[in-house]
Amino acid sequence: MSTTDVIRATDEVRILVLETPSLGDRSYLAHDSEVALVVDPQRDIDRVLRLAEDEGVRITHVLETHIHNDYVTGGLALAEATGAAYLVNGEDAVSFERVPVRDGEVVEVSPTMSIRVIATPGHTFTHLSYALLADRQEVGVFTGGSMLFGSTGRPDLLGPDHTEALVHHQYASTHRLAHELPADVHVLPTHGFGSFCSAGSSEGATASTIGRERRENPALTQEEDRWVEQTLAGLDAFPAYYAHMGPANAAGPDAVELDPPARADKDAIARSLRDGEWVVDLRNRTAFAAGHVVGTLNIGIDGQFSTYLGWLIPWGTPLTLLGETPEQVAEAQRELVRIGIDELEGAATGGPADWTDAEPGSFPRAQFADLAQVRHHRPVTVLDVRRAPEHADGHIEGAVNVPIHEILGRLGELPDGEIWVHCAGGYRASVVASVLAASGRQVVAVDDSFERAGGAGLPIV
Repeated sequence: MSTTDVIRATDEVRILVLETPSLGDRSYLAHDSEVALVVDPQRDIDRVLRLAEDEGVRITHVLETHIHNDYVTGGLALAEATGAAYLVNGEDAVSFERVPVRDGEVVEVSPTMSIRVIATPGHTFTHLSYALLADRQEVGVFTGGSMLFGSTGRPDLLGPDHTEALVHHQYASTHRLAHELPADVHVLPTHGFGSFCSAGSSEGATASTIGRERRENPALTQEEDRWVEQTLAGLDAFPAYYAHMGPANAAGPDAVELDPPARADKDAIARSLRDGEWVVDLRNRTAFAAGHVVGTLNIGIDGQFSTYLGWLIPWGTPLTLLGETPEQVAEAQRELVRIGIDELEGAATGGPADWTDAEPGSFPRAQFADLAQVRHHRPVTVLDVRRAPEHADGHIEGAVNVPIHEILGRLGELPDGEIWVHCAGGYRASVVASVLAASGRQVVAVDDSFERAGGAGLPIV
């Protein structure tokens, strides 16, 4: 469990933060030492149950700020497991029983805690925020995908037909929160910590208040037309698997079991590869480059594993995981259920010798200084797999830009010969290098920070 800050709202009320760094999201548990409410829980609710047990509190209310687009919620399963009231906007078209709530309602959680429902459309049309009251004083606001730290939730996830309306709603909602709530109220967003649900950057902030947002959030310091223009101009691609999250959440996701997957032996791994299924190596990029089963892909558990696997894999493709340890596989399995990938073909642990009798594949790793030297001696293709806005901000002269999420559909565009692939830090480059190696291409993975490229002698334009 990754629990970070404990926010003491009052002497009686504490707010605990549950981080999910791989998705850039947070969930919250607030309690008064006896009863607790939970906001926007992830699918793996055992983390929340364990936290409540550790705190010695009973969960009586589970709150959703919106029908999520970036992960499968654990809200319904948590409410059913604890007998808690499940609060969801009454305007949301869902297929399960819930306690419908609407703007302006106040729900008593305990004699010392209550929440006030605030309609904050913008991320979705039915988005809600919840002001937390302790002894009738507002001390925090769970803002979901509305007001984030120095930013807001993006307004385009429901499709281009709705983006224009939603971005103006988002501006108005942010101003409503800033106007209605006291300056010392803690701002408690779900998104904004690397999540692709964020429009703009929170610049590493880990805490904020309404007062700070009034001073620093562009949605509160800029005129509406300027802010709308900049927000829309800054929107970038978002993961393809998002298309499946809203329908899953509206249907009411079941609880998940995290029993270990079936063991995949060498024959099963070979058969999966032969049948065009996905076999993903979870090891870090150094280990993968040094030796791997030919045809496997490297999406390391040490990075944004579920985001990039979910973005790249054709939805529904059978999946086998390879990890150094059972713990590595279990972590990946937990990550996958959060985005609705519940079934695995199998898993294996160890190393390449345990997974195949064939000669392992490998490819070189290098730094930008090596690339600068090589370009003096022979022509090579430089493949930049960062997203288009990153590339536009500055790139190696002559580099080909194919963002990581487009690579599977654009392999045929790449020229023959040696390809040096890079990103901003090495993780995405390794994923793409594994894709290229699996397709038989000659590849070198640049495992280096892009900030060092210019100093290595590479021309940046």
